[in-house]
Amino acid sequence: GQGQFQSRPRESHALGSGVIVEAGGVILTNRHVIEGATDVRIALSDGREFAVDVVIEDAQTDLAVLRVRDPGETRFPAIAFADSDALLVGDLVLAIGNPFGVGQTVTSGIVSALARTSVESSDYEFFIQTDAAINPGNSGGALVDLDGRLVGINTAIYSQSGGSVGIGFAIPANMARLVAAAGASGDAIVRPWFGAKMQAVSADIAVSL
Repeated sequence: GQGQFQSRPRESHALGSGVIVEAGGVILTNRHVIEGATDVRIALSDGREFAVDVVIEDAQTDLAVLRVRDPGETRFPAIAFADSDALLVGDLVLAIGNPFGVGQTVTSGIVSALARTSVESSDYEFFIQTDAAINPGNSGGALVDLDGRLVGINTAIYSQSGGSVGIGFAIPANMARLVAAAGASGDAIVRPWFGAKMQAVSADIAVSL
Protein backbone atom coordinates (compact mmCIF):
# COMPACT_ATOMS: atom_id res chain seq x y z
CA GLY A 1 0.00 0.00 0.00
CA GLN A 2 0.99 3.60 -0.26
CA GLY A 3 2.57 5.43 2.64
CA GLN A 4 0.92 8.30 4.38
CA PHE A 5 1.98 11.43 6.19
CA GLN A 6 1.55 10.98 9.92
CA SER A 7 1.73 14.61 10.87
CA ARG A 8 -0.27 14.15 14.06
CA PRO A 9 0.45 10.65 15.32
CA ARG A 10 -2.03 10.31 18.18
CA GLU A 11 0.65 10.02 20.81
CA SER A 12 -0.31 10.01 24.46
CA HIS A 13 0.65 13.09 26.44
CA ALA A 14 3.42 11.08 28.15
CA LEU A 15 5.20 10.63 24.84
CA GLY A 16 5.61 14.19 23.65
CA SER A 17 8.93 16.01 23.55
CA GLY A 18 9.80 19.66 24.05
CA VAL A 19 12.67 22.11 23.84
CA ILE A 20 13.64 24.61 26.55
CA VAL A 21 14.44 27.86 24.77
CA GLU A 22 14.78 30.25 27.73
CA ALA A 23 16.51 29.65 31.05
CA GLY A 24 13.46 30.98 32.91
CA GLY A 25 11.43 27.98 31.76
CA VAL A 26 9.99 28.75 28.31
CA ILE A 27 9.45 25.59 26.28
CA LEU A 28 8.58 24.95 22.63
CA THR A 29 6.69 21.86 21.50
CA ASN A 30 4.10 20.85 18.92
CA ARG A 31 0.53 21.92 19.48
CA HIS A 32 -0.73 18.42 18.70
CA VAL A 33 1.35 17.07 21.61
CA ILE A 34 -0.59 19.07 24.23
CA GLU A 35 -3.88 19.52 22.37
CA GLY A 36 -6.80 18.71 24.66
CA ALA A 37 -4.62 18.21 27.74
CA THR A 38 -5.85 19.63 31.04
CA ASP A 39 -2.65 19.04 33.05
CA VAL A 40 0.69 19.50 31.32
CA ARG A 41 4.01 18.72 32.99
CA ILE A 42 7.59 18.55 31.81
CA ALA A 43 10.10 15.97 32.98
CA LEU A 44 13.80 16.77 32.70
CA SER A 45 16.45 14.17 31.97
CA ASP A 46 17.56 14.31 35.62
CA GLY A 47 14.10 13.19 36.79
CA ARG A 48 12.76 16.53 38.01
CA GLU A 49 9.20 17.42 36.99
CA PHE A 50 7.51 20.81 36.72
CA ALA A 51 3.95 21.88 36.06
CA VAL A 52 3.65 24.21 33.09
CA ASP A 53 1.09 26.63 31.73
CA VAL A 54 0.18 26.68 28.04
CA VAL A 55 0.91 30.21 26.83
CA ILE A 56 0.35 29.81 23.08
CA GLU A 57 -1.34 27.14 20.96
CA ASP A 58 -0.77 28.16 17.35
CA ALA A 59 -2.75 25.94 15.01
CA GLN A 60 -1.28 27.54 11.89
CA THR A 61 2.24 26.33 12.67
CA ASP A 62 1.35 23.39 14.96
CA LEU A 63 3.56 24.96 17.63
CA ALA A 64 2.87 25.59 21.30
CA VAL A 65 4.72 27.64 23.90
CA LEU A 66 4.73 26.49 27.52
CA ARG A 67 6.03 28.23 30.64
CA VAL A 68 7.08 26.58 33.91
CA ARG A 69 4.44 27.57 36.45
CA ASP A 70 6.68 27.88 39.52
CA PRO A 71 10.37 27.69 38.65
CA GLY A 72 11.53 29.29 41.91
CA GLU A 73 15.28 29.89 41.68
CA THR A 74 15.72 27.19 39.04
CA ARG A 75 17.54 28.18 35.88
CA PHE A 76 17.00 25.71 33.07
CA PRO A 77 19.53 24.70 30.42
CA ALA A 78 18.28 26.46 27.28
CA ILE A 79 19.22 25.79 23.69
CA ALA A 80 20.38 28.52 21.31
CA PHE A 81 18.63 29.05 17.97
CA ALA A 82 20.51 28.57 14.72
CA ASP A 83 19.72 30.41 11.49
CA SER A 84 17.71 27.70 9.75
CA ASP A 85 17.83 29.67 6.48
CA ALA A 86 21.55 28.87 6.35
CA LEU A 87 20.95 25.09 6.29
CA LEU A 88 22.10 23.19 3.24
CA VAL A 89 21.07 19.79 1.94
CA GLY A 90 23.63 17.32 3.27
CA ASP A 91 24.27 19.14 6.56
CA LEU A 92 24.57 16.74 9.51
CA VAL A 93 21.80 16.99 12.12
CA LEU A 94 20.70 15.21 15.30
CA ALA A 95 17.10 14.55 16.38
CA ILE A 96 16.40 14.47 20.12
CA GLY A 97 13.17 13.17 21.66
CA ASN A 98 11.38 10.42 23.53
CA PRO A 99 10.36 7.89 20.85
CA PHE A 100 7.67 5.45 21.99
CA GLY A 101 8.34 6.53 25.59
CA VAL A 102 11.66 4.68 25.86
CA GLY A 103 13.44 7.76 27.23
CA GLN A 104 15.58 10.55 25.86
CA THR A 105 17.07 9.39 22.56
CA VAL A 106 19.38 10.96 20.00
CA THR A 107 19.44 9.91 16.34
CA SER A 108 21.63 11.23 13.56
CA GLY A 109 21.14 11.99 9.89
CA ILE A 110 21.43 14.70 7.31
CA VAL A 111 19.22 17.43 5.91
CA SER A 112 17.56 15.56 3.06
CA ALA A 113 15.63 18.46 1.55
CA LEU A 114 14.51 22.00 2.32
CA ALA A 115 11.23 23.88 1.91
CA ARG A 116 9.11 20.72 1.65
CA THR A 117 5.40 21.39 1.10
CA SER A 118 2.18 19.35 1.39
CA VAL A 119 3.49 17.65 4.54
CA GLU A 120 0.43 18.21 6.71
CA SER A 121 -2.95 19.90 6.47
CA SER A 122 -1.98 23.27 7.93
CA ASP A 123 -1.23 26.75 6.65
CA TYR A 124 2.49 26.23 7.18
CA GLU A 125 4.29 24.81 4.14
CA PHE A 126 8.05 25.04 4.58
CA PHE A 127 9.49 21.98 6.30
CA ILE A 128 13.04 20.68 6.72
CA GLN A 129 13.23 17.02 5.65
CA THR A 130 15.71 14.74 7.41
CA ASP A 131 16.60 11.05 7.46
CA ALA A 132 17.43 11.17 11.20
CA ALA A 133 15.03 8.66 12.78
CA ILE A 134 11.86 10.39 14.03
CA ASN A 135 9.12 8.28 15.61
CA PRO A 136 5.92 8.86 17.61
CA GLY A 137 7.10 10.57 20.78
CA ASN A 138 9.68 12.69 18.95
CA SER A 139 7.06 15.33 18.10
CA GLY A 140 8.02 18.66 19.61
CA GLY A 141 11.64 17.62 20.10
CA ALA A 142 14.77 19.31 18.84
CA LEU A 143 16.54 18.96 15.54
CA VAL A 144 20.02 20.32 16.20
CA ASP A 145 23.18 20.98 14.24
CA LEU A 146 26.62 19.70 15.28
CA ASP A 147 27.19 22.86 17.33
CA GLY A 148 24.18 21.94 19.47
CA ARG A 149 22.00 24.77 18.16
CA LEU A 150 18.30 24.37 17.40
CA VAL A 151 17.61 24.18 13.65
CA GLY A 152 14.07 22.78 13.81
CA ILE A 153 11.19 21.29 15.80
CA ASN A 154 10.49 17.67 14.79
CA THR A 155 6.86 17.49 13.75
CA ALA A 156 5.89 14.89 11.15
CA ILE A 157 6.91 11.62 9.52
CA TYR A 158 6.07 9.82 6.31
CA SER A 159 5.48 6.16 7.08
CA GLN A 160 3.60 3.03 6.08
CA SER A 161 4.05 1.34 9.45
CA GLY A 162 3.93 4.25 11.92
CA GLY A 163 7.67 3.96 12.59
CA SER A 164 10.56 5.80 11.01
CA VAL A 165 11.50 5.03 7.42
CA GLY A 166 13.95 7.89 7.18
CA ILE A 167 11.53 10.57 5.99
CA GLY A 168 10.90 13.03 8.78
CA PHE A 169 9.98 16.71 8.83
CA ALA A 170 10.79 19.60 11.14
CA ILE A 171 9.52 23.17 11.43
CA PRO A 172 12.53 25.47 10.81
CA ALA A 173 13.98 27.26 13.81
CA ASN A 174 13.44 30.71 12.31
CA MET A 175 9.68 30.15 12.35
CA ALA A 176 9.77 28.53 15.80
CA ARG A 177 11.79 31.47 17.13
CA LEU A 178 9.00 33.92 16.25
CA VAL A 179 6.40 31.83 18.08
CA ALA A 180 8.69 31.38 21.10
CA ALA A 181 9.37 35.12 21.26
CA ALA A 182 5.64 35.88 21.25
CA GLY A 183 5.12 33.39 24.06
CA ALA A 184 7.95 34.83 26.15
CA SER A 185 6.80 38.45 25.71
CA GLY A 186 3.05 37.86 25.80
CA ASP A 187 2.63 39.57 22.44
CA ALA A 188 0.32 38.30 19.71
CA ILE A 189 1.82 36.40 16.79
CA VAL A 190 1.84 38.69 13.76
CA ARG A 191 2.63 37.11 10.41
CA PRO A 192 2.24 38.25 6.80
CA TRP A 193 -0.31 36.54 4.57
CA PHE A 194 0.53 36.21 0.89
CA GLY A 195 -2.99 35.30 -0.22
CA ALA A 196 -2.06 33.43 -3.39
CA LYS A 197 -1.59 29.80 -4.33
CA MET A 198 1.58 28.77 -6.12
CA GLN A 199 1.86 26.39 -9.08
CA ALA A 200 4.87 24.45 -10.28
CA VAL A 201 6.17 25.62 -13.64
CA SER A 202 6.10 22.71 -16.06
CA ALA A 203 7.88 22.73 -19.43
CA ASP A 204 4.60 23.56 -21.21
CA ILE A 205 3.85 26.45 -18.86
CA ALA A 206 7.38 27.77 -19.28
CA VAL A 207 7.01 27.77 -23.05
CA SER A 208 3.65 29.53 -22.87
CA LEU A 209 5.17 32.27 -20.73
